[in-house]
Amino acid sequence: MNVHIPKIYIFINELNKDYIRNLKKNIAIIYRNYNKKIDLKKLIEFKKICKKNKRYFYLANYPKTAAKLGMDGVYIPAFNKKINLVYIKKKNFLIIGSAHTIPEIRIKEKQNVRCIFLSPLFLTNKSNKYLGINKFKKLSSETDRKIIALGGLRKNNLNKLKILNIYGFASISLFEKD
Repeated sequence: MNVHIPKIYIFINELNKDYIRNLKKNIAIIYRNYNKKIDLKKLIEFKKICKKNKRYFYLANYPKTAAKLGMDGVYIPAFNKKINLVYIKKKNFLIIGSAHTIPEIRIKEKQNVRCIFLSPLFLTNKSNKYLGINKFKKLSSETDRKIIALGGLRKNNLNKLKILNIYGFASISLFEKD
């Protein structure tokens, strides 16, 4: 399967067109809002804007909906442990997902994710638990999947990513300050 895999991702929970238009073009978008019912009409409209702007757009936790709408792929969060995602046979459809532990990495491998978002790398605002550099390196060596660093990324610690064997990185708040 020859599907493009972006190196930089942003998580959003609002479909704000102006915010997205102002992001750098190489940043892929993951729409993740577990508190709201999906507004299909708005999602389709937003997908068109992303396509027009040559931006990759992924939906979190709804693989059937993402495939049905012709999105670039789906993001499977760590809490989603369903293995039967094999019904997704679309060409150029990327399955990505997050993990925090070795058992979760194994689940993501069974879910056929191409990239594993390993998190949290650094201290975040939401939790005082984080992997740190050494544990992150150990966990990332447990899989052959591409690794995306996630969690606690700030401008003052981005240079530490260079010492990790990662494919890319993702953030929720890093891009908000620009």
